[in-house]
Amino acid sequence: MQDTEVLVLIRERTQIQAPLLQRLPKLKMISQRSVYPHIDVEACTRNGVLLCSGQHEGTPSYAAAELTWGLVLAAARQIPQQMASLKSGTWQTGVGQSLRGKTLGIYGYGRIARVIVEYGKAFGMNILVWASEASRKRAREDGLEVASNKQGFFADSDILSLHLRLKDGTLGIVSARDLAAMKPSAVLINTSRAGLIEKDALLNALKVGRPGMAAIDVFDKEPITVADDPLVSLDNLIATPHIGYVTHEEYEVQFSDIFDQVVAYAAGSPINMINPQALERN
Repeated sequence: MQDTEVLVLIRERTQIQAPLLQRLPKLKMISQRSVYPHIDVEACTRNGVLLCSGQHEGTPSYAAAELTWGLVLAAARQIPQQMASLKSGTWQTGVGQSLRGKTLGIYGYGRIARVIVEYGKAFGMNILVWASEASRKRAREDGLEVASNKQGFFADSDILSLHLRLKDGTLGIVSARDLAAMKPSAVLINTSRAGLIEKDALLNALKVGRPGMAAIDVFDKEPITVADDPLVSLDNLIATPHIGYVTHEEYEVQFSDIFDQVVAYAAGSPINMINPQALERN
């Protein structure tokens, strides 16, 4: 990338740190969307590289929300197991569960979580929230029930969906003890980040059946194979390869925002600047 002047990034998979930036003398701008824990902003500024990233505070990823709900339904009705049985010539194996009247636990209360709350209400579920103190306050203001404590939240949820950003304060925030408190009939959904769960805690929890099932779209290492992550081989796990935001419509939104930033920079009027001080070094 030594001749690159503008770099477009998709999410947090590409680390942009000082050693790389020092080897890209022509780089003037990085354009992306959303949060930027993968980028050394101070190093960008020192090297005269402007970072532009639209935060789209009021616009959730409906694609991610829809996949989350698809996993909820697939787990509740044991869709992958039923499909495998049908293809092998067996009719109706296992008994699924209905969602109406069940408790939907929402861990985190941000943009996507609010969409999931609406889906849960449409299916007649009881909503229970756990999150940071500020987020719990917002949930109460929105008329939602908030758990009295974290342990009770995990114990009372029939379907528990994680909706937290991964950062220093949330790394491993879901512990083995939390998972052990879940019902054998409960389902854990994770379409956010694998690092939210303590390392190996989900693997061990599923082996002992608390929770009884999980459906995930994220892994500690991506891409993976069965050899990389034994989670994939478990019968009580449903897994998709990090496709939460991978839809035609979502890409249209993302790339439109990203290239609007590039065009604005080229026109001399940059937008969504994270480190405007970098312009002084160009």
